[in-house]
Amino acid sequence: MGNKEMTGITEHELKGERQEVSSVEQQYQEAKDYLVSLTKFGMNFGLDRIEELLKRVGNPEERLRVVHIGGTNGKGSTTMMTAEILEDAGYRVGVFTSPHLHDYRERITINGEMIPKGEVTRLIQILRPHLEELVQKGVEHPTEFEVNTAMALMYFADQKVDLVLLEVGLGGAIDSTNVVKPLISVITNVGMDHMDYLGETYEEIAGVKAGIIKAGAITVTAADRPEVLNVIRKKAQEMNSPLWVVGDDVRWEIRWSGELEQEFDLAGLRGAYNKLRLRLVGEHQVVNAATAVTVCELLKFEYGMNLERRNIYEGLRKAVWPGRLELLSLKPKVLIDGAHNVDGAHALAKALNIFQRQRLVLCLGMLGDKEREKVVDILVPLADEVIITKPNSPRSGNWEYLHELVKEKGKPVLTIEEPRLAVEEAFRRLDKEDMLCVTGSLYMIAEARQALLDVLRKG
Repeated sequence: MGNKEMTGITEHELKGERQEVSSVEQQYQEAKDYLVSLTKFGMNFGLDRIEELLKRVGNPEERLRVVHIGGTNGKGSTTMMTAEILEDAGYRVGVFTSPHLHDYRERITINGEMIPKGEVTRLIQILRPHLEELVQKGVEHPTEFEVNTAMALMYFADQKVDLVLLEVGLGGAIDSTNVVKPLISVITNVGMDHMDYLGETYEEIAGVKAGIIKAGAITVTAADRPEVLNVIRKKAQEMNSPLWVVGDDVRWEIRWSGELEQEFDLAGLRGAYNKLRLRLVGEHQVVNAATAVTVCELLKFEYGMNLERRNIYEGLRKAVWPGRLELLSLKPKVLIDGAHNVDGAHALAKALNIFQRQRLVLCLGMLGDKEREKVVDILVPLADEVIITKPNSPRSGNWEYLHELVKEKGKPVLTIEEPRLAVEEAFRRLDKEDMLCVTGSLYMIAEARQALLDVLRKG
C-alpha cells in the first residue's frame, strides 16, 4: 500500500499546503518588515496619535480588563509571575511586554502562546490604511511601539481574554499604553534610567511613572525610596486611588536562596503564605513576587476573580523569565542577565553572591545613553577578566568606551564587537569551576543567549 493511500493526501494537496504555508510566512515577513520600518519614527511621546488610531479601530481597549504595570526594573518579571498565577487559576491572560528576546511575537501572548503569524498580518492589514490616512491628514506618523500597542489591544479584544497584563514601554504618563483604564496600576520601582526623556531626579522620574495612576483604580507599588513614595502617595491621593505598598503593607522574608531557586515567606494583604518557592533567583525577584501576589489578592478580593492559595504557590513555582538571572549551565556556571541600568547592576551584584565559583568572567555590552561608569564601578570589581561587546542598536554609540573604563579598574579586558563571538571566546576561557556572566543591554542578550545555548548543546 502506497503512502498516498495510507494518508489519504495527494501530492497535489501537499503541494498546495506547502504553498499556503509559504504564503503565510511571506505575508508575515512583509508585515514584520513594515513594523520594523516604523523604528525610523523613533520615540515620540504623547497620547494623541494612539488615541486617534484606536478610535478608528473601534476602541478595543474599552472592552478589556487591564492591570497596567510600570516601573524602572522588574516590570517583566512581575508581569510573568502574575500571569502564571492567573493562568494556574484557569484564566485566559493576555500579556503585552517589550522588548522581545528571540521572536518579535513574544511581545503579544495569551497564556504563553505567541500571537500567530497570520494574526500579525491581519492586524497590520487593518491598521496600515489608517496610519496612512492619519499622515495624509497632517497627524505625525505613529511610532512602532504605538502600532504594537494597538495590535496587542485589538488582538486581546478579538480573543476576549479574561484579563490583560499591559507592560509600560517607557515612563508612564507619556507612554502609549496609558490609554487604558485599568483595574490596578502597578509601579514596581523607580530608578535612574532614561533620564533624557523622564527627568534628572528620582522625583521627576517618579512623577512621569505615576502618570499611570487612575481614578477608580487601585495602585500597588514596591518603590522604597522615600522621595519616590512621596510622589506616588501624592498622586494616588489626587486620583482618589487606594495605595498598597509592598514592603510596608506586604512583608516578606527569605528562608533560603540557592543557585536554581529560593524560598520565602510572605505576609500578604489577606493572609500569610509560608514556603513559597521561586525559580527566579535574587532578592529583587522576591520583591517582584510579593508585588505579583499583592496584585492577585486584589483581583480576588476587590474584583471577584476566582483565585485560590494553591494558584499562588503553583504560579510562582512555574514562573520563568528568560534572560533575567538565567542560569544556563552549572559546570561551568553560565549566567545571563539583562542588567541594563544602575539598579539592575546592583541587583545582579547582590545576586552573584549566591553563586559559588573560582573565577568570574564578565561579558558586558551597554548602550551609549546608559550610566556606564556607574555600572562598571558596581560589576567590574567582582570580575577576574572582562570581555566588552556591542549591543545591536543604533543607541550603542561609542560602545568601545567601556574598554577604557574597565582598563582603569586594572582588570584584563578584551573587546570583541560581535556578541556571538564575544561569548564564545568568554566560554573558552572557563574551567569547570569558573563562572561566566553575560550582562548589559537587552539588545545583545538575545544573540548572546542563543550563542551560549548553541555552545552548550555542542558540549
